[in-house]
Amino acid sequence: MNVKQKRFCDEYLLDCNITRAAVRAGYSGKRPYSTGRKILDRQDAKKYVEGQLEKLHNERTADAKEVLEYLTSVMRGEFKEQRLKLAGDGIQKVANIDVPAKDRIRAAELIGKRYGMFRDRSDFDGTLPIVIFGEDRITD
Repeated sequence: MNVKQKRFCDEYLLDCNITRAAVRAGYSGKRPYSTGRKILDRQDAKKYVEGQLEKLHNERTADAKEVLEYLTSVMRGEFKEQRLKLAGDGIQKVANIDVPAKDRIRAAELIGKRYGMFRDRSDFDGTLPIVIFGEDRITD
């Protein structure tokens, strides 16, 4: 992959728009979409874009463990919420307060749902035999 193609891939990662990425990367002509599509169909460009998307996903997206840790800290009251508090003469200060009880309860509910603690119905994963009585009275 040459420098211009790599630049196209980097531009494509900004908004995932092939036409705009091709124009920004310096590809002129009547069909920037077709040019960009050809570049993205190349194996090396595909690997590069997928690798960069994976990096972005890992850095910016919370995973399940991170979400559960946050919910647990809220539920246990370890998380403090920042609120503005009037300090007099129109001046406000930032105060760290405990998370309200309703938010702690909601965090506990979400954790409970994750672990299937609140099931209203029973799930049965198996097979049941079917028995038909009175088969001597069944006519064809």
